[in-house]
Amino acid sequence: MSNLRNKVSLIGRVGIKPEKKEVGNGYVVTRFSIAINESYKDKSGEWKNNTNWHYVQAWGSLAERICRSIDKGMEVAIEGKLVNKSYETKSGEKRNTTEIELNDLVKVGEKKAS
Repeated sequence: MSNLRNKVSLIGRVGIKPEKKEVGNGYVVTRFSIAINESYKDKSGEWKNNTNWHYVQAWGSLAERICRSIDKGMEVAIEGKLVNKSYETKSGEKRNTTEIELNDLVKVGEKKAS
């Protein structure tokens, strides 16, 4: 049951093509975003669309595989954990962000037709 404490699973479309970055000591990371689209009816019965963006990072051999096989617009299923980060902007402002640290990714569909 302990592996359920911090786990997230999402299906969405890749927002930017993942790019590999070497961060020293042979470690490889890739970062990309995915869009999750939801449709719902509002109080007046009209259909509305809502898009949520999530930032994802992957390490090691998973990062390498993603860079070779995933492109912007592809539909993917991801599984990982939430990671909170703090950073300071160039102007000294403190910011917080939440990313998904990837454990696995599966292609669900090809790129959406333009």
